[in-house]
Amino acid sequence: MYLLIGAGDPLARLAAWCKRSRPTCVVTLATSLQAGDELDGCDVVALPEPMPVDALPTPNRHPSLIVVLDAAPIEAEHVIEALDSRWPGVPIIGPDAEGEAAVATPLRPEDLLLSAAKDRVRAQERHTGASVLDAHFASLAEGSNIAIFCHDNPDPDALASALAVQRLVEHRGLTGRIYHGGLIEHHQNRAMVHLLGIETTRLIMGWEIADVLAEADAVVAVDFHQPGANNVLPKDHVPNIILDHHAVGDLPAADVAIVHPEFSATSSLVASLMTALDAEMDSVLATALAFGIRTDTLGFSRGVSPSDLRALSWLNAWVDHDLLRQIEAPPRSKDALAAFAEALASMTLEGGVLLAPLHHLPNRDALSQVADFLLATEGVDTVVVYGPRQGRVILSARTRNPDLHLGHTLAGQFPDGQAGGHRSLAGGQVHFGGLVEGENPEVDAVITAMTDVLRTLLGGEGDE
Repeated sequence: MYLLIGAGDPLARLAAWCKRSRPTCVVTLATSLQAGDELDGCDVVALPEPMPVDALPTPNRHPSLIVVLDAAPIEAEHVIEALDSRWPGVPIIGPDAEGEAAVATPLRPEDLLLSAAKDRVRAQERHTGASVLDAHFASLAEGSNIAIFCHDNPDPDALASALAVQRLVEHRGLTGRIYHGGLIEHHQNRAMVHLLGIETTRLIMGWEIADVLAEADAVVAVDFHQPGANNVLPKDHVPNIILDHHAVGDLPAADVAIVHPEFSATSSLVASLMTALDAEMDSVLATALAFGIRTDTLGFSRGVSPSDLRALSWLNAWVDHDLLRQIEAPPRSKDALAAFAEALASMTLEGGVLLAPLHHLPNRDALSQVADFLLATEGVDTVVVYGPRQGRVILSARTRNPDLHLGHTLAGQFPDGQAGGHRSLAGGQVHFGGLVEGENPEVDAVITAMTDVLRTLLGGEGDE
């Protein structure tokens, strides 16, 4: 049972929230009760005047938590001490008054004000961003073409966010198409696209990209904010809309730039925008967004914020969990198994850094699968799996080292968008020419050069 002590609107609002999860008893002054207070379902102890703690006619249940918002209903010189005496060992959230007993969690008025202000700012920011986004789409003529761009080799977060934007523009009577460079090769990503029916178009040639941009009435960049860095947009192109959760320095150029690093996934950001717009949701889109959040937070083990949890809670009512399980555990290809075998044969471990070079890379899908698998190896805190692909060395990196930011480390070594990512998960595609000299270098020489660079960069030293 929660025991709440206080008066007025703050008490009523806290009680309305607490009673959803646990029986709640409210101790207040009868004179402070208002007709609109939502106290139905709570045990209400309305006192005619302040009363000593020992005399409070509370229910027989022993409270599991006591919250003091206002000590007015209690007749005692030291309220916290009196409460602790009657219910010893029960955590108390209350005022941190001078001379009082220690409080489990001090509750200061300025803390409450700051917390409330932050919540209001975030809520208003989401509402304003959603309104600006919707107004931009509403300003376009019916049937206008919206080009929705993901980064190269789009992951579930990018695919889900792009699908959500497509739904939003279609609701406005516009036509949205999803574009990307590279390939969708990861077995989970392919399963997601297939099972959820996400239609995407891969762009390869420069003239294809130019034609799409020429025919588009608006361009939306999803899950990235820098044109030309791991995406097919020209470096000098300014998108109409940017939706991203990655941290930036200066706000990127765009008509509408909604970039919020407090979200751990762009899927969370887009879900919050849809909540603010009261947009229509269904099982396919909810499942896609939930999977996007899940993958970008490494199964909720990395950087999950309250914003992500709020988005996920809203989506959960529509998620098709059977479909989600099918996406998470699709069958592995024979090519992937061959990559596993080569990685296990070639890997080296030094000082917690495991490097697994592949000399044959039939598809990019294998890299992330092998990296995820090897990170669970005893004595390993960082893994990089890499192999050659169309004139570039493709990297997939993972770490559990709290002192290492993989994204920043790789981006510093390989600039111009060749590599980057999050603190614990990153990747890249480095041109052969950046590793060895010559027009047509041997693959073995390139892989050896990459191994030397990574060993120096990540500082692997120690036992083999």
